Amino acid sequence: MQLVLPLKQFSLSNTRWHLDMRLLLPVLALLSIGLIMVASASFSFAEHKLGDQLFFFKRHLAYLFIAAGAMGIGFFVSPSVWANYGRLWILLAVFLLIIVLIPGIGREVNGSRRWLAFAGFTLQVSELVKVATVVFLAAHLEKHRDTLSDDWREFFKLIGVIVVLSILLLMEPDFGSAVTLSCTFMALLFLGGSHIRQFSLVFATGLLAIGALAYTAPYRLERLATYMDPWSDPYNAGYQLIQSLIAFGRGEWFGVGLGQSVQKMLYLPEAHTDFVFAIFAEEFGFVGVICLMSLYVLMILRVLQLGKLAIVRKDWYATFVLIGFGLLLSGQTFINLGVNAGLLPTKGLTLPFVSYGGSSLLVCCAMIGMMLRFSHEFQSPPAAVRRPRYGK
Repeated sequence: MQLVLPLKQFSLSNTRWHLDMRLLLPVLALLSIGLIMVASASFSFAEHKLGDQLFFFKRHLAYLFIAAGAMGIGFFVSPSVWANYGRLWILLAVFLLIIVLIPGIGREVNGSRRWLAFAGFTLQVSELVKVATVVFLAAHLEKHRDTLSDDWREFFKLIGVIVVLSILLLMEPDFGSAVTLSCTFMALLFLGGSHIRQFSLVFATGLLAIGALAYTAPYRLERLATYMDPWSDPYNAGYQLIQSLIAFGRGEWFGVGLGQSVQKMLYLPEAHTDFVFAIFAEEFGFVGVICLMSLYVLMILRVLQLGKLAIVRKDWYATFVLIGFGLLLSGQTFINLGVNAGLLPTKGLTLPFVSYGGSSLLVCCAMIGMMLRFSHEFQSPPAAVRRPRYGK
């Protein structure tokens, strides 16, 4: 591999590759912050539980190398490969969601059966399902975007897909992933040409279903009540949120300093996963939070710019993938930040690129790799006819 100036281009086998630094640099910054924060937030918990302060840091570092490989695969594999096998990916997603529910195969943690364990690592199935669903839907909408608004049968086929996926996710249970994936799916359907009548009907039905699910499951209703008033049960249901808010309060403007957090000293349970943002806010304060959020804004803005460029080029498969991935990343980021700050009820969603979790890290980096590939392909002049470009 020979580096060629400018930095955003390099040569491999006489092929000039373009690296979109406006997308890659914010991601690399977030990955660096994530590595530092996992080390800072986990050392007390790791020493108490496992006798090794750097246990989670070393595993996260290993996950980073695997995620870099996933990003490379996403970048070097042609988008046509993912598009042509869209149906296979969605069938594989359903298969994984089914087998993870089987006792003895799926690993159960804290009452949820979401993980497959092998070779000392765990894989959260719902993370892979998100990517597979977007790739499948993007390839399908590329071929049917002109007829979807009038073809109710095709529309309800797609609705059947998300219903099946949502039911399987809720059986784990993973309410947060089900909501994130459903919202992304419906947004792509709307952008892909569904009629407002179709969208409104499903949207209203979905809202009723979400409300029913929230009020019929006791733990979800408990989370909702705790979110409204965490101090009503400060030592049980509201404990985690209260400790998170204390971390935000201690951070003030400039934070207490890297490694100086008190809340990570077994006050905030497993602070290196879903609540790593609270520890970051405590150690770096309001200024640090603004800087971190700015990195996410820069990343998402670049993804949306690429989506707009794909629309101009009439590259509809790239358009739907880029927008779908952008919605997944921004939605999950918003939910995690909202949960940490008490803006939203507690959900088990990681902070992309920052939280400890190999599955999330691998999938997020794979999405970035695929989006970098689209940016590379946009360097060539647009073809006169772009539909369908990738699908069979």
